Amino acid sequence: MSKMVEPPPNIDDDYSPSATLIQFDHPVPLLRGPLPAGPTDDPSIGPYVLAFRDRQSFSFAYKLCESKLLEQCEVGVRIGCSISASNKCRPPWWKALFGRYDRIDFRERERCEEREMAICIEASKDKCVKFAKEKCLGPFMSARIACRERELRQKEVGRLISCISCLGLLKSNVGFETLLVDQLRLLLSLKFFHEVTSYRGGELLLDNNS
Repeated sequence: MSKMVEPPPNIDDDYSPSATLIQFDHPVPLLRGPLPAGPTDDPSIGPYVLAFRDRQSFSFAYKLCESKLLEQCEVGVRIGCSISASNKCRPPWWKALFGRYDRIDFRERERCEEREMAICIEASKDKCVKFAKEKCLGPFMSARIACRERELRQKEVGRLISCISCLGLLKSNVGFETLLVDQLRLLLSLKFFHEVTSYRGGELLLDNNS
């Protein structure tokens, strides 16, 4: 009696983990995260705003933006300079009329294109740097950076010092009680500065440029 031949396994019936599981790349971490809106923010934007978690992540994103734009600009410059160098070093049009294309020195033309290419790229380098800065500066100036410590800003600290100094100087005046009440109201009106949750990237960029 002949032995029964088993049919080959059907690939569609393979339910092993290697055949059924799909591997996905790890998610890219968010550059910015939600942050409670401060009292000075527009209420129409909602209770949360997007902000960089700290100044280090903001600086990293800004430098990355500049480098990416600079890289793209340099690629475009190379293409444009290549076309420009080819046009400048091609033989005169009148040689085609007299059939003198056989006398073209292609080595000299190659050296000419390399020379023109280098001059063009060098001249465009500063323009690419300026382009990258201008494109990144606008969005990052208005971007928000989270405050780890809710500190008073410099102007408000100056106002508080002035208030305390005035209280000390005018302590012996008749209207001291009225002045004290007014100053306390002013301090209460400034309490919202303790609730500052973020600041604009323009403050950091201006400090770095100064």
